[in-house]
Amino acid sequence: MNNIADIEQNAFRGLSSRTKGDKVIWSIVILLALVSLLVVYSSTGSLAYKMYKGNTEVYLFKQIVFISIGIGIIYFAHMVNYNVYSKVARILFLVAIPLLVYTLFFGVKLNEGSRWIRLPIINLTFQTSDLAKLALIMYMSRLLSKKQDVIKDFKTGFLPIAIPVGIVCILIAPANLSTALLIGATSMLLMFIGRVSMKHLLLIIGIAMIPVMMLIMAAVFQHSNNGGVSTSTPTAKVEGKSRLFVRVGTWISRVEHFMYGGKDIDDDDNYQINQAKIAIAKGGVMGLGPGNSEQRNFLPHPYSDFIYAIIIEEYGLVGGALILFVYLVFLFRSIQIFRKCPYAFGAFLSLGLSFTLVIQALANMAVNVNLFPVTGVTLPLVSMGGSSFLFTCLAIGIILSVARNVEKAEQAGINN
Repeated sequence: MNNIADIEQNAFRGLSSRTKGDKVIWSIVILLALVSLLVVYSSTGSLAYKMYKGNTEVYLFKQIVFISIGIGIIYFAHMVNYNVYSKVARILFLVAIPLLVYTLFFGVKLNEGSRWIRLPIINLTFQTSDLAKLALIMYMSRLLSKKQDVIKDFKTGFLPIAIPVGIVCILIAPANLSTALLIGATSMLLMFIGRVSMKHLLLIIGIAMIPVMMLIMAAVFQHSNNGGVSTSTPTAKVEGKSRLFVRVGTWISRVEHFMYGGKDIDDDDNYQINQAKIAIAKGGVMGLGPGNSEQRNFLPHPYSDFIYAIIIEEYGLVGGALILFVYLVFLFRSIQIFRKCPYAFGAFLSLGLSFTLVIQALANMAVNVNLFPVTGVTLPLVSMGGSSFLFTCLAIGIILSVARNVEKAEQAGINN
């Protein structure tokens, strides 16, 4: 027995010695992975029972596989020198643009939006917006680090950074407006930290507010035109209408429901929000306990978009607050990496990627508690595995790569 214990201890020490970077972020990854296993298993139990004839562990095993692959991605990504990511950033960005165009016109159509492309041979789908988001942040970090001397100039400093952001957001918006808005907000925040002129940032905000205000005005007009009764979100296929036109109707209805509330309880958005509210109300302060969720049987997508409502139902407001605190600690540690990194590219890269993950997490939580209109964003590292989960792991691996090099530089400074 002692020999077995010694072998396990030596193996743990060997793995710990090879694992570099911020230990707190590593701990957060493990913690959120464990939470993901518990909540995904709980939220998919009924679905797995129906789909797989009583086998309730199917999705649990799938999640274990995704988590194992994801941690492997984090490990190998963090072992790569982050300067390599600067070299591949431009290539990755140039690959992402045609993929977004292809997805927009020929992508797999789900929920009236083309967000996915199907990979040949393995027959799997993935969201090209996840790849584009990662590529954009890497490319922006590269540009910001190289253009600090001319960053205040509109033509040579601002436009080369703003144009890629605009292209990505415009290509993503027709199928996934919420993701495009989150990417735009993250990019603005990164540009602000990168010392882009405030008047140039205000120009972007002014331009972006035009379609947003048009959307709000359309929602107000639609509500008043229907006698103060909120209309249903169009979900059926509309013949003769473009995908963009159908999505505009969806956006308007979602904004209308958020502003005024819906009268039709059977409407998709109202049903989701109402079920999420019931889950949160049942959870109370301490929750119903692990695996005791009742709303998982009624709430659509309890394992992805609305997994935070299930967390609160089972673990209460205490559990929900703890998850929020974990993401804020992750952001704080990333800011520490940003402050310690001696090179601009690594600093912008770690901070930009952490912004994307934390802002996405906050958006998901806001939707679950009805502080934001319904979107399709998942809770990073917690929602059931998919392409978004793996790209999240890759982003965390890159952040840890920067942290590993910062740690190495600090050790070298101490030794000298």
